[in-house]
Amino acid sequence: MNRNTLCLPRDGRQARPLARRSTGRPPAITGGRGWNPRVVASSLQMALAFPLVLIVIALMQDRIGNPGVLVSPPPSHLVVLVTTLGTGVRESVESVGTGARFVRDVIVAMRDVNSWAPMFTLHARTLGVGSLPIGIFIAIFTGIVLALLASYSVGDIVPPYFVGTLVQKTVTLELAPVLTGLALAGRVGANIAAELGTMRVTEQIDALETLTFDPMSYLVVPRVLASALMFPIVVGVAMLVGVASGWLAAIGLLDVTTPQFLKGVRVFFVDFDVRYGLVKAASFGAAVALIGCRAGLTTAGGAQGVGRNATRAVVISAVMILVLDAFWAVVWLTGRTLR
Repeated sequence: MNRNTLCLPRDGRQARPLARRSTGRPPAITGGRGWNPRVVASSLQMALAFPLVLIVIALMQDRIGNPGVLVSPPPSHLVVLVTTLGTGVRESVESVGTGARFVRDVIVAMRDVNSWAPMFTLHARTLGVGSLPIGIFIAIFTGIVLALLASYSVGDIVPPYFVGTLVQKTVTLELAPVLTGLALAGRVGANIAAELGTMRVTEQIDALETLTFDPMSYLVVPRVLASALMFPIVVGVAMLVGVASGWLAAIGLLDVTTPQFLKGVRVFFVDFDVRYGLVKAASFGAAVALIGCRAGLTTAGGAQGVGRNATRAVVISAVMILVLDAFWAVVWLTGRTLR
């Protein structure tokens, strides 16, 4: 049958053609049967606008989370340097302030004599008497070396008795207090820091506080007083041993007689030399004990924290000994000469 043949309905209604004849024009492009340019343009616009919408949403979220800051620029090197220096200065000032408060608390706790008096003799024996072998050992070799250095330095320029003078002056004024203090800083400072640090991490200090014991008066004060008292005793013994070992080295290794050596010791000897060395030793002992106690009481982190704070206490104690040595030299030796 031809495509233009009419299809006659059964009910007698007018017939309709099955298909329209071709007019020679191309068919219109409609939605479901071809590409509509308007639809394509709309789709492209939506595809291009979608990333922009995502960017705007992200910027708005950043602005809501950080009010007043849209995008955080990377910090410059100058800003990083200033921030680092400021943080270091702030931490240094804070450590000085906390140290000063700690010293104040120790001084206040000294009024509780009943708490620290029974423990004083025990710590004096442990920190002082137990440190005598170290002080004597250091003084022996210090005196020998000083005698040889004195003879080498002056030679035949000055009389031989100046060997005794140099040994006595250097041992009593400087080397016996400083070298003994540095050695005891390692023994006493580490001992105190490790002991109190172990008590802190094992909650023994918390138990003392529960039993109404003040840790400052019961633990800190006896150690500080024992160190301040026993350091001068150990240093005094080291002075005697150092001068004696210098004398033995002078008569055994050098052409210096005993009368000549003793003459050099007596000619320029003043009681200020011994007093100066003992005062320095007392200040060294108090500083070492305070630093060790504070390091121990602030320990945290188990065994690793105990070891870290013990090492820190030794280093800071050694530095503080040198600082105090310079302080006493400026205070007592400036403008002072032998007469």
